[in-house]
Amino acid sequence: MSKTITIHGSIGMSGDREVFIGITSASILHSLSFADVLNEETGNGYQRRFNPRHSLDFRRYIQTPNSTTIPLTLNLRPSSINSWKIKTLKSGTSQLIIQKDAGKIFAQVDCQHRLSHLSDLEISLPFMTFLGLDIREEMEIFSIINSKAKGLSTSLLDYHESKLVSDLAVEKPELYVALYLNDYDESPWYKQLDLGGEKTSGITRKASLRTMQKAVKRFLSQTNILSDTEPEIVAKLISDFWNAIARLLENEWANPRKHFLTKGIGVYSLMSLAADIYQETHVQKEQYDINYFSGVLSDFIYLIDWSSSGHFVGLGGESGVQQALEIIRKTRQKSKLKMVSHG
Repeated sequence: MSKTITIHGSIGMSGDREVFIGITSASILHSLSFADVLNEETGNGYQRRFNPRHSLDFRRYIQTPNSTTIPLTLNLRPSSINSWKIKTLKSGTSQLIIQKDAGKIFAQVDCQHRLSHLSDLEISLPFMTFLGLDIREEMEIFSIINSKAKGLSTSLLDYHESKLVSDLAVEKPELYVALYLNDYDESPWYKQLDLGGEKTSGITRKASLRTMQKAVKRFLSQTNILSDTEPEIVAKLISDFWNAIARLLENEWANPRKHFLTKGIGVYSLMSLAADIYQETHVQKEQYDINYFSGVLSDFIYLIDWSSSGHFVGLGGESGVQQALEIIRKTRQKSKLKMVSHG
């Protein structure tokens, strides 16, 4: 009995990268491949989380008459180099020869949902595998393939970008701050942002990475704070603002599904409120801490009903954010006037 699996095909180039193009059974491709799904705890991997329904939909489709699919995209990573070889034939074609005991040596770059439920099918599928890309190159290709695709988590693309730029704090400061909020263990958002990867058991995500990134960008744009402040200091300042919110609105923070506080409306409008507070005061940067923000917010933040049936019900989109911000600003102004009249 042969100790190898031989797949016939051709060697070519995709851009400046060498690839092998071939056709083999779904069962073989399934047995030899894996999806490197992003683990949000460790930061390893890069793929989107698995959706069984999408995978089963493809299984049903590919078994119907006249069904077809574009080639599956895979990669043979450098670590697997001793488990396979390419043999070029006199005819000009090639053979990909794989050791039967190689295990799962193909990384699924763009085919996770097509392959995952095909372990028992002998249907022939076209595929293209890169030869020897490292994980960073894989991630780049995955992002390029999926950046225009409907349904890919924008937060997962943002996470990819954070790993691919050379200096995140300089090139994408809003993304740097958003990830700081998710990764800094003293942030109330610690491990609470949805990055688009594998869900962690027992943890309820409060908002997406994309939402927070866009909200932080509003703050940076409104304040122009980066003109004289390092991104690291800005990140700590914003974390302290949110810590003050979580401290003052403890019940609302602990029950995100029943309140708008950590939904898009709340996140965007509160980041604009933080910009208001920053712009109207002239204290030293290091004084913008949890206690400072708590003192400012405590004068009025309790007067706002953040519940799902409260002040912000029915609001949505950019116009909804502006309406929510106006409600917050008016509430704050009324509180100031009341304090003056009682002064």
